[in-house]
Amino acid sequence: MSARPSRSRAAPGLFRPPQLSMRWLPVFRRNLLVWRKLAIPSLVGNIAEPLITLVAFGYGLGALVGQVQVSGIAIPYILFLASGSICSSAMNAASFEALYSAFSRMHVQRTWDGIMNAPVRLDDVVFAEMLWAAFKSLFTTVVILGVMLALGISRSPMLLLALPLLGLVGITFSCIALIFNALAKGYDFFTYYFTLFLTPTMFLSGVFFPRDQLPGVLRVISDWLPLTAAVELVRPLFLGQWPADGFRHLALLVAYAVAGFWIALALTRRRFQG
Repeated sequence: MSARPSRSRAAPGLFRPPQLSMRWLPVFRRNLLVWRKLAIPSLVGNIAEPLITLVAFGYGLGALVGQVQVSGIAIPYILFLASGSICSSAMNAASFEALYSAFSRMHVQRTWDGIMNAPVRLDDVVFAEMLWAAFKSLFTTVVILGVMLALGISRSPMLLLALPLLGLVGITFSCIALIFNALAKGYDFFTYYFTLFLTPTMFLSGVFFPRDQLPGVLRVISDWLPLTAAVELVRPLFLGQWPADGFRHLALLVAYAVAGFWIALALTRRRFQG
């Protein structure tokens, strides 16, 4: 009789508001110092695939497709692809770091356990991991954006506004990925996330082709995907335009980030209590 009330009292506590302090900063700095030793191979691994995809599809398929209609304006396909692929690159980089790397530190290497032997809360550790994944995502997209500028794909000065938006994209997807990090028992679990969520998201969010081509039901689903919101915010900036319904898309990304972090933190608390 006594065990049941204790569980009912403990469960709501998992979803209590985050208790954060500046102690997340040393955790972030620790990840940065470790990453500096492998920065070049890590950077090459993160940017090689999106750049290969951009060149292969942008110039190869772009020669066949020609131009694409965006908001009534015909633009080269490589510009259409570049403005979408940089958002998917931010998504993938943040997801990879918040899954494989964070899981290694949490479960395999037990780095989190060692950190929490110091006066650092689990909430601060999870927050630092989220910001670290977002930082690596933004760093990756900045390099890719620099290559795009060097190739002359876009010269719009409004691309400067894309940087904070891409940072928000990294935060959003790192928060979502940390949910699966808290649920995973091994690395194989992440295959479900990449295969069943990230891959369909890329194809439904207007990265490779206009969303107008989607059937009605898929178009409705696409409207509420976080990557769609990211593409709808960033693509107009490549064209030197302001995003349409920008507040809605921005609010959607923030909502996914806040809800994702809250759920991820609750599930991580449950994991460490068990």
